[in-house]
Parts: sequence; structure tokens; C-alpha cells
Amino acid sequence: MKKIIYLLLFGCFLTQTTKAQKYHAVIKTNEGKIRLELFDGTPKHRDNFIKLARQHFYDGVLFHRVIPGFMIQAGDPDSKHAKPAEALGDGDVGYTIAAEFRKQYFHQRGALAAARDNNPAKASSGCQFYIVTGKKYSEAALKKEEQRAGRKITPAQETVYETIGGAPHLDGNYTVYGQVLKGMNVADKIVNQKRDKNDRPLKNQVIEKVRIRKKFLGVWL
Repeated sequence: MKKIIYLLLFGCFLTQTTKAQKYHAVIKTNEGKIRLELFDGTPKHRDNFIKLARQHFYDGVLFHRVIPGFMIQAGDPDSKHAKPAEALGDGDVGYTIAAEFRKQYFHQRGALAAARDNNPAKASSGCQFYIVTGKKYSEAALKKEEQRAGRKITPAQETVYETIGGAPHLDGNYTVYGQVLKGMNVADKIVNQKRDKNDRPLKNQVIEKVRIRKKFLGVWL
């Protein structure tokens, strides 16, 4: 009963925090389409993603790193013309984005978040991102994560991590700036591809294009 109540509360909370999002992104891959909402509460990351998408920066980029039970990563410009088995992940655009951590945005399954290096400010890569496929966590495992990180996981978040899954160890370390609305089956296809020692899929997983849609007068354009 407690879990049901928390799920209902989380559903109300999620509705309140996501209903005003102005932008969606549709990522067309060779495995299908993934539709996401981009959070208005992280405007620097949202606007940067929109800018790059409209410049066709992501057209032809690969999902170069996939880890089952965790995430799929893309955005390295060097991946567009990469040779088979070539190590990827260092390509960038020459700038970073200041972290935009928001308590209401966390690494649940389907979260869109910015990759980064180990810089102390936790500033995000200007172009690389990942989508959480995640795994489910037990209550005991979440308690251990709280102790490790020295922070509290809210009851609503705990319920999501137990019933839907995610990657709670990333919360507060990487900026979450969107959420998959449709197409997690496509993300699951990508994450379960056979991969090499660097977690690069043996078969290229290509982003063919990214389309940005804006809501105007109640209609998605």
C-alpha cells in the first residue's frame, strides 16, 4: 500500500513538473525513433541541445558506448567517420556547460543526461549525452547508495528506482535535462547490441537525424 501511495504522489509530482515543457526532440536511429521532452528547468542544456540539433550536428553520430543495465551514450563528433573498432568518446565541441542539478530531475529509466569528464565543477560536455536504460534496485541497495553518497533518496524516487529502474549513483553528479516519452524499446535494442572491449557496438548504431518540435498554441510543430 505504501508503494502505491508513493507512486500516486510521484505521478502527481511528475505531471506538475513536466506539463509545461516547451520542446520535444525526436531522435531517429537505424533501430527506430526515440521521442524525448527537454526540461525547461535546465535551460542551458536544453538550448544547447536544440542548437546542435538544428545545426544537424548529431546527424550521422553513433551511439558509441552501450552498457546493459546502465545507459547508451552518443554525441562524439569523431564517431561520424570512425573506422570499425576505433576507440571513441573523446570528441567534443570545445566548450562545456555549467551543471544544472535539479532535485526533481533524476536518473530514472529514460532520463536524458549530459556526459562529462572528471572536472571538479561537474560541468557537462558541450555535445555528448546519454539515455539511461538502467536497472531496478532493491530497498537495501538504495540504502547502501544513500550511505555511499551521503544523501537522501526521496520516497517517490525510491519507488521509481525499485519499480521502474534507473541509475541512482549518478544523481547529483551529472545533469539530467530530459526524459524519454516514447521509444524506450529502441533504446533497449541499442543497449543490447553485441559490443567490443570499449563497449562500442559491433554494428554501428547511428543517429540519422534529430528533429526539434516546439509546442505552439497547444500544437506540436
